[in-house]
This record gives sequence, C-alpha cells and structure tokens, in this order.
Amino acid sequence: MAINVIINKCAGCSLCVKKCPFGAITMKEKLAVIDENKCNLCGACADACKFQAIIIEKKVSAKADDFDSFRGIGILVELIGNKLNSASLEMLGEAVRLNEKLKDKVTAFIIGAGSKSHCEILIKYGADRVVYVEDENLNILNDEIFSSVFSRLLKKYKPEIALSAATAFGRAVAPRVAVALRTGMTADCTELSIDEEKRELKQTRPAFGGNIMATIICPNHRPQMATVRPKVM
Repeated sequence: MAINVIINKCAGCSLCVKKCPFGAITMKEKLAVIDENKCNLCGACADACKFQAIIIEKKVSAKADDFDSFRGIGILVELIGNKLNSASLEMLGEAVRLNEKLKDKVTAFIIGAGSKSHCEILIKYGADRVVYVEDENLNILNDEIFSSVFSRLLKKYKPEIALSAATAFGRAVAPRVAVALRTGMTADCTELSIDEEKRELKQTRPAFGGNIMATIICPNHRPQMATVRPKVM
C-alpha cells in the first residue's frame, strides 16, 4: 500500500493534519506532506479530505507464482512459565483437523527457554514435526523479539497457514508477524474451514458488534494467518 498527496488538488486546509492520529502530516508551503515513517495507512486523512487530494493505493499482488512452495499448517505454541498453554494445544488439535483437507504437514513452532523439553508431547498431540528455538534470553515474553523469531521461522519453513491462539501473547505477536510478512490476518476467529479446491483458509469471526458472522479469505498472500479465541474449538 502507498499514500500520496495530489498537489494540484490540495487546498492547504490542514484538516488532514488534525485528523491524523499518528502526527504523520505537516503543512509545508500550504501543502500537506506525509511522513511515511509515521503513517500507519489508516485512511483517516483521506476520509477527511474534502478535495480528494489524498489517495491510498492498495497494491494487490497477483496470484503468487510460488504459492506451491507454501505447504501445510504452522502453529505458534505459547509457553507460560515452563508449561504449555492449553490454548496452544487446542490450536494444534484444530490444525490437525484442518490438515485432513490439505493432506500435508502440521508444524508446531515453539519459542522460549526450555522449549525442547515439550517437543515429544506436541508430537503426541498431533504435530508432524516440531521446530523449537531455545535460548535462555527467551525466558521472558517480549513481543518484538518473539515476533522477529516467528517471522523468520515462517519465512524458512513456509506454511500456507499460520495459526495462533488469541491470547494476550498471540494477539501481540501475530499482527506484527503479518505486517513483517506482508500478508493478511484475521483476529479472534471462532471457526475455521478449508476450501479444498483453492487451498484457502476460510476464517469466520463476529463482526458489527457480533450481529453478523463474517467469513474472510486471504487469496493473494501467504501464509494465511489467523488467531483463534481460546475454548471455541
């Protein structure tokens, strides 16, 4: 995505400056200037502009030629202290169920001090393989560090679907990873299913205050990411 100011349409009214929640817009010589390092592409400025001088271009990639290189399902396993979070085991069970349609591998990614000791139980719960990153410096849950590690694991192993529980930790890590990988993510899902023909993850979650259920797909990017509410599977 990209954001641009159309110079010959900008009237210098500064309304966009007032509406930007990130302080990313300033006025220079009566023209709006956007600091892309601060801009979050939220669209508030474009909505506020009465002169349609700010446009956000959504660059939707074509079907990636290397989609075939993405295979299987990966889940992020969360440790609480030195114990497996039951919500992660719930996610593993759901991944195994979804994989009945994909007929590939389920990979459990576990990050943290002492993670190696949990590999056997994850295999017993249905993982085809376990990838662990163990280091004493990972004994404290740090969103940025864990997001960086998980992003690199997903780039290396390339699952077509990446899931995590919508715990406080999962909600902090998963969006950062989605941004780093430039892919889509649906938060707080209550149901998941597979379109077998397209190998697309159908992600269902409440919308509009819970009045309707929305089913979301990510057809143009991989991995397809979702967080799932604990205890709904």
